[in-house]
Amino acid sequence: MTEIQLNLGEKQGEGLLKASGVTGSMTMVSRLLGLVRDVVIARVFGATDGTDAFFFANKIPNFMRRLFAEGAFNQAFVPVLSEYRSNKAHFEVKDLVNAVACSLGGVLAIVTVIVVIAAPLIAIPIAYGFTENQPKFQLFVEMLRITFPYLLLISMTAFCSAILNSYNRFAIPAITPALLNIALISASFLLVPYMRVPELALAWAVLIAGVAQLLFQLPFLAKIRLLPVPKLSRKHEGVAKIKELMLPALFGVSVSQINLLLDTFIASFLVTGSLSWLYYSDRLMELPLGTFGIAIAIVVLPSLSRKHAESSMDDFSETLDWAFRMVCLIAIPATLALIVIAEPLLVTLFMNENFDEVDVVRSAGSLRAYAVGLLAFMSIKIFAPGYYARQDTKTPVKIGVIAMITNMILNIIFYLNGMAHVGLALATSLAAFLNAALLLFGLRKQKVFFFQVGWGVFLLRMIAANAVMVIFLYSMSADWQRWAEWDMGTQVWQMAIQVLGGIGIYCLMLFIAGLRWRHIYR
Repeated sequence: MTEIQLNLGEKQGEGLLKASGVTGSMTMVSRLLGLVRDVVIARVFGATDGTDAFFFANKIPNFMRRLFAEGAFNQAFVPVLSEYRSNKAHFEVKDLVNAVACSLGGVLAIVTVIVVIAAPLIAIPIAYGFTENQPKFQLFVEMLRITFPYLLLISMTAFCSAILNSYNRFAIPAITPALLNIALISASFLLVPYMRVPELALAWAVLIAGVAQLLFQLPFLAKIRLLPVPKLSRKHEGVAKIKELMLPALFGVSVSQINLLLDTFIASFLVTGSLSWLYYSDRLMELPLGTFGIAIAIVVLPSLSRKHAESSMDDFSETLDWAFRMVCLIAIPATLALIVIAEPLLVTLFMNENFDEVDVVRSAGSLRAYAVGLLAFMSIKIFAPGYYARQDTKTPVKIGVIAMITNMILNIIFYLNGMAHVGLALATSLAAFLNAALLLFGLRKQKVFFFQVGWGVFLLRMIAANAVMVIFLYSMSADWQRWAEWDMGTQVWQMAIQVLGGIGIYCLMLFIAGLRWRHIYR
């Protein structure tokens, strides 16, 4: 390899790292606000029938959001948009954006109207476990009607985000979710006094946030002259290609979302609080996943799409390898930390008279089960784009079906064996590992991903750094019950020592083991 190629490779690596850093930083702000949001919800509302109903009702538009927004649509739209950007004039890109806005928005508007009108009927099979508790069921129906229009708003927001990301404007899409967190936090204090059921404030906050998120991104699209103006174009070849790519991707993404919906359906039969315990533990697991894993994936997909369009397959493989190393650097220590400090973390963040010691113990069980799968969840985020960037949406579907069947079988097995909500979380994690492993095997079989040199040394450094970090964290949190006796200031101080100390020790050990900045961006 020539010196020029090496320099170009380093510049590309630096560019990806910088873009991931920007995206990760903005996403970190949003995720920290999300953490504050969850703390507020737990302390204000606790784990009640109302919170169970809200978390379930909010899952429905978010379930479909994965199909029409960040999931199947994004995986089909970004490669086509990247191809247009590389090979066509700007006015043709604008025509594509306008045609897609009309097609996507029209379909979602129809779906939204149908669900809002038919909510009482739709709710029966979805939330059948609530039907024995009619007040809880009726509250779920009311919340579903309020939250479901969020699907249309957030899907159009995700459409705008995909355009901005494809033009390397990563910061705005990454910070946009913060508006939802701000809305939920504000509503928990400002709207609650005006609601006949306090938790209804959360449902209205979701709808308000959807409007704010969409409006927030429009000025930035105008700056790059790609503000969507919906225009009906039935024969647009770009829209036709997106639909062709989206169909198998739609099925593939729906596989994982059906799994999540099945988890929630089974949880509705469990004791009150089960949905809330799963929610709080999932949110803590999502903090590293959403901040770093998704940030890397957001940056990698447009980059891989361009490299495929330019037939730069060596760069394609090197980019995937770089992304996987970043995932390992983050996911493995995050997994170990969440397992070791689960109870102290939950006590510090959520415990009060509305979220007691039983809630802490139950949430800790599902948090550990979710944390086991963190590496797999992150790996899927960067392996799947390896297929979508090459406009191969069928292979991930086949793999997703295998993972879905496995997840369903494990759900039933764990449920029948009395593992309750912990079994649901563990089944999700184990199925994710199978999914990630099959995606990786497929990329290697198709000869588009090769492990670059240096993995042996890299793993040894990781093992040493993580071992020392775990010893430190365990020594600080073994007797977690005493945390509940401390005042909030002491809890926060001790948790800050653990978190910052763990990060510091991990980074220091990596440095002592020989890892340098050039190893990360090269």
